[in-house]
Amino acid sequence: MNMKKEENKKDNNEHLYLNPPSFFEMARNFTKAAGKHIANGMKAVTQEVYMDRLDACNKCPNLIKDKKRCGLCGCILEHKAKWETATCPDKPSRWDIKNGSDEDVDYPRTGGLSPDTGPRN
Repeated sequence: MNMKKEENKKDNNEHLYLNPPSFFEMARNFTKAAGKHIANGMKAVTQEVYMDRLDACNKCPNLIKDKKRCGLCGCILEHKAKWETATCPDKPSRWDIKNGSDEDVDYPRTGGLSPDTGPRN
């Protein structure tokens, strides 16, 4: 009887279990994003926009926290969030459209996607 309750509980919450993209989907998504980034001259966003993007990712239910990846596209967020041409795949996008470019920004390494912890050496 307990097993039956557990199965029903899982079925009722099935929408909460994220099915991340396959390796091939992630490779395709990365290739498309990298192509746009290169074609745009590899421009980066300002540090403020970068930190805003990471903050939005931290609050997103699609974040795969232990891998620091987007659960929708599979991208490594610490890198993708820097690219001026990158977009959030969620509908509606969780990232603002403003992408102020700042090529000389020394981005903090945010290993845990924690913009409030500041630079890590």
